[in-house]
Order: sequence, then C-alpha cells, then structure tokens
Amino acid sequence: MEHVKVQYAKTHLSALIASVERGEEVVIARGDQPVARLVPIEGREHRDLGFVAYPVPDEFFAPLPEDELAAWEGA
Repeated sequence: MEHVKVQYAKTHLSALIASVERGEEVVIARGDQPVARLVPIEGREHRDLGFVAYPVPDEFFAPLPEDELAAWEGA
C-alpha cells in the first residue's frame, strides 16, 4: 500500500489511478494524517468495444420530417 501526500496526489493523479487499476491501494495523507484511500472497484468487468448486434433498419437513414427537423434546428 502506497502512502502519498495530498500535493503529490494532485500532481500525479493519473499515475496513482494507473496503480489502482493494477490492483494496488493508495492512501492519501494531509500531513501525517491519512484522509483518503484509493482502491480498485470490485466486480468491474472489462467490456470490449463491439458493434451493434442487430441490423440497423433502412428507416434510420431516411431524412427527418420537416417538423422534426425544424425542432432540432430550434425553429
């Protein structure tokens, strides 16, 4: 478990988060007093980026009706 001061945590937050993602814990202290702990989220599953599992209907690409188009344009 790594112990760091608040100023170090502010300066190196990205590196500390990377450590937590690897399973480490980080304690942040104000002076000598521990005040916070960064820990990995339990049960977080990894999700791969993928494509839509169903075909997109042709109507999706059809032009919008005039009234709806006007609403999107703020008219």
